[in-house]
Amino acid sequence: MNRSDWDWSPGEKIIADLQQWRKNFHEVEAPCVSPDGERIAAVVRMQDAPSFICETKSAWKRGFDKIWGLRFLPDNRLLAIVSAAGKWTVAVEGVPWENWFDFVWDVHVCGAGCNIVAAAQNGGAYFAVLDGIPWRSAFPSLSNLTLSPDGRHSAAVVQTVPFNSGDVFQFRKGCYTVARDGNPWPDNFLNIWDLTFSPDSHSIAAESRISVEDYTIVVDGKPWQRGFLSVWKPLFHPFDHSVTAPVKIDKGWSLAKDGEVIWQQRFFQLWHHAYSRQGNHIAAIAAPGFGRWTIAVDGKAWPLTFNHLVTDMVLSPDGERIACIGKTDAKWHIAVDAGCWDGSYDMIWEPVFSDDSRHVAVKAEKKGEICFVVDGVPLNDRFVSAWDPVFGPSSDCVLLKGITRNGVYVRHVFKLAEYNIQ
Repeated sequence: MNRSDWDWSPGEKIIADLQQWRKNFHEVEAPCVSPDGERIAAVVRMQDAPSFICETKSAWKRGFDKIWGLRFLPDNRLLAIVSAAGKWTVAVEGVPWENWFDFVWDVHVCGAGCNIVAAAQNGGAYFAVLDGIPWRSAFPSLSNLTLSPDGRHSAAVVQTVPFNSGDVFQFRKGCYTVARDGNPWPDNFLNIWDLTFSPDSHSIAAESRISVEDYTIVVDGKPWQRGFLSVWKPLFHPFDHSVTAPVKIDKGWSLAKDGEVIWQQRFFQLWHHAYSRQGNHIAAIAAPGFGRWTIAVDGKAWPLTFNHLVTDMVLSPDGERIACIGKTDAKWHIAVDAGCWDGSYDMIWEPVFSDDSRHVAVKAEKKGEICFVVDGVPLNDRFVSAWDPVFGPSSDCVLLKGITRNGVYVRHVFKLAEYNIQ
C-alpha cells in the first residue's frame, strides 16, 4: 500500500451519491471503501435479478447468484466471494478464480494484498485455496486458516483422524494437527488453535492441548517441554526466531519464552501480546487484579485501569508508544501511554498511529453519529457511517472517509495544523 501515490490535497471530495444508488436498485447492501478513499462499492440487485457489484459510478459487468464478503484489498482491488450455478469461488475486480467449489469462506490476504487464501469445501472434504489453487490434500475439517507474511504459504488446523462426536476415547488419542500447504505435521493433538507464522514465513507456532489437563505451545510440530494450565496465542520474535506466549501457572498468568516463564509478575489474565517492530518491547492486555484491566509493558502494568475491558491494543511504529480502547461503566475511552483522553464515547474503533509515531487518531460513535478524534482533539466532521482514518505519509494530515446524513460518500483530507495539532 503505497500511500505516497494517493491524493493528499487538502479538502473534501464527493465520490458517490448513495441516495441515487438506492433509487436505481431494489437493494443496496452495506458498502465498503478502498484504502485510498477513491472508490466505494456495494452489493446491489434489482428485484428477482442476480446480484451485482456497484462500484463508484459503474457496476461489475457480470452478475452472480449471490455475493458476500465484499471488501477492498490493501492494494485497492475489490474482492468478493461469489456463487453461480450452486458453486462458489473468489472474484477480484469482477474476475472469478478458475476453480469453483461447493462452498468458500474465511478469506485472508497478505500485507501487500497480492496473495489471497480462502477455506473451501467439496463433497464434505475441506482444504485451503491459495490464489485459486487448492491444496492437493483435503481433510474432514479445517479451521484457523492462516496466510504467511510473504503470501506464499498457507496453514490451518485440520482433522486427520475421523471419529464420531461421542467417541471420547478416539478424541483423547489426538485427531487434530496443523497442515502447511496441505501437508500435515506428523503428530496429532487433542486440540490446536491460533496459528502464527514466523516473520520469515518458514515456521509455524500454535496453541495446543496435549492432554486432558495440559496445554502448551507447539512449534513446527514439536511441543514445548513444559505444559501449562492454559495458554494463549504465541508469537515469534521479529528477529531471533524465539517464541513467546501468555501462559497460566499456579500463581496466575505470565509470559513464557520457548517454554520458560520470563516475566516475574503474575496477573489474573494476560493475553493479546504484541512485539514492537524492533523487538525490544513486549506489551499485552492484562488484568492486574480481579475485574481491572490495563496494559502491561515488559511485565509492568500501567497504573491506569478499566473495570470492564481493554481491547484493540496498538503499538506505535517506533515501538515506544501504545494506544488502546478501554471500557468502564458502559462508556468507552481512548488511552495512550498510560493516560486517558478527555471524554467518553458509545463506541470506539482501533487506534491508528501516524508513521512518525507522534499522533494517534480514532473513529468513535457518540449519540448515533460517527466522529473522529486526533490526539484527544475531536474533529468537526460527522457521519452516519465511516471508515478508519489514515495518516498521510508525512504524518501532517489525515484522510477521513464517511457517508454524510444526506447519503453522500466523501473523502476529506485535512492538515493537522487546522486544529493546532503539532
